Amino acid sequence: MLHPAAHLAVDDVMSKIDNFPSELFQATEVLIQNLLGSEPFLAYQKAQMQFKSDSQAHGLIERLSAHQAEFRRKQTSGSVTQEEIEEFRTVQAQVKANVTLIAHASTQQEAVNFLREINQEISQLLGMDFAILAKQKTC
Repeated sequence: MLHPAAHLAVDDVMSKIDNFPSELFQATEVLIQNLLGSEPFLAYQKAQMQFKSDSQAHGLIERLSAHQAEFRRKQTSGSVTQEEIEEFRTVQAQVKANVTLIAHASTQQEAVNFLREINQEISQLLGMDFAILAKQKTC
């Protein structure tokens, strides 16, 4: 079943395409539903929900972002201390070790790889790059 937010996004994209044949529209909706119901996307959706509800993971991302900004600012003036470098590396290590963040990143990459495979299959069938064709029609 198509997630309500995804359904709105599909409807928005489809409404932008002039003279889209209904047969092609239906086939596209089925493809989207199948993609969203696929194992890589289901795993990503689960990881995304876990990420949204994990305050520790969010805190780590916020800390890393703050440290990165501060690190860049101080790096340009040459005033980064060894202690700040070590703190930055500690936060980086915590982010890399966080199970929620690992699952989120890996499932996101698996979903992207899956889409690339699907694009390659469709492109081979069409004899052209489907993603470029789709981008030109929807943007």
